[in-house]
Amino acid sequence: MRALPPTARAYVLAAVLAAAACAAPALADPATPWPAVALLAVLYLGCELLRTCPLVGGRVPEGIGSFFPVLTAAVFLLPPAAAALVAVPGGLAQAVVTRPAGVRRVWHAAQQAVAAWAAGGVYGLLGGRAALAGSRAAAGAPPGPDGAGPGADPSAWVADFPYVMLPATAAAVVFCLVLTALDGGVLAAAERRPAATAWQGLLTRSLAPHCVHGLAGLMMAVLWRSPYGIPAALLVLLPMYISCWVFAQYHRERAAHRATIRALVQAVDIKDRYTRGHSERVGQASAMIARELGMADDRLEVVRIAGILHDVGKLGVPTRLLRKDGPLTPEERRIIELHPEYGHEMVRGIGFLGEARSAILHHHERVDGRGYPYGLSGEQIPVLARVVAVADSFDAMTSTRSYSRARPVPVALTELERCAGAQFDPAVVRALVGAIGRHGWHPVVTSDDDLQVIAAGGAPGAPAAI
Repeated sequence: MRALPPTARAYVLAAVLAAAACAAPALADPATPWPAVALLAVLYLGCELLRTCPLVGGRVPEGIGSFFPVLTAAVFLLPPAAAALVAVPGGLAQAVVTRPAGVRRVWHAAQQAVAAWAAGGVYGLLGGRAALAGSRAAAGAPPGPDGAGPGADPSAWVADFPYVMLPATAAAVVFCLVLTALDGGVLAAAERRPAATAWQGLLTRSLAPHCVHGLAGLMMAVLWRSPYGIPAALLVLLPMYISCWVFAQYHRERAAHRATIRALVQAVDIKDRYTRGHSERVGQASAMIARELGMADDRLEVVRIAGILHDVGKLGVPTRLLRKDGPLTPEERRIIELHPEYGHEMVRGIGFLGEARSAILHHHERVDGRGYPYGLSGEQIPVLARVVAVADSFDAMTSTRSYSRARPVPVALTELERCAGAQFDPAVVRALVGAIGRHGWHPVVTSDDDLQVIAAGGAPGAPAAI
């Protein structure tokens, strides 16, 4: 735990102590159904280990969550303290790729134990266990031994639907709320994030998957208590496991895409040291413009990638020209102006880039038709290219280059507005001005040579972005 800040260490320790307090009553209670606890704990552990097995596709990317149907089934079948115990082995086995791995595994086990205990308490308070027992209770037949199957009169058992759905849904929501609350807290403590942003987006991303896992856990619990017993309950895991495997494959593909983009950008940054970090900042500004224009999330991601890769064609330009101090000759400028075509050729075979390829090719076109490489004008220029053109020029003006000093953000925005209608799409310029007016400009990447928004402005003139 030495790698963590003291506040994060204290937070993790508090979570571990809370988990121990949640699970301790099960150890002291002689009525704890140990056979069911052991079986569910082994099932949960097996599901987590299977997801990291090389024979089924390799380690699951960290961040896509655990396989929770078994744990939610434990919440519905067992007392809260016993459900907390079930969470520990699987939590300790969850895939971790970032150090400190041991602390992260302990953290996963602790937060899942606390979440299972809280969800189990809510489920019991809302009468979930009585509803799951259904007509067995009405007929006077006792529950199956340790919750592991039907009692003396299995034919009398019918779960009380739809009433069991309400406490089960509430338990799944509480389970999600506790996990996300703890996750946000540890992010704030470990990464020193502001409290206002530590929890941002966690709940919206997690609620639907946790509710689906809760429904699968309820199905598993119902079949577990049914006359068909444990073998029928295990059948629920197969389709859920397949869906999680497909989801993991999607994440692996996304990770491969990001690695491809990162490698291309790093190659450009190494070659052109004066624009190091420029690509990421253009991607950030492009995404801000796209969001202001109301583009859908999937298209917003495409325009962000287009902004990041817009200068990849500079890999085909002689390094001496990219690093030249002072103005370029007309011949040198013509050579550099080939970089959009070089970039398009380089990425043409990368299928996942989609619409981003045309933005890379046309981001130096002008709305008055005086741009390059093809002299397109107005609506002929793809909209993503118009977005990247504004973002590119904005970052060029607010960054220190070999041939100009950084201008303050207001000066750069004024220059963009002056050139709107000739060089830039006026609607795109307005979108950038509006986005920065609301959110400010806080670039996520800065280079050693870039001095963001210095007090002294550069010489007036058209925005320079080659």
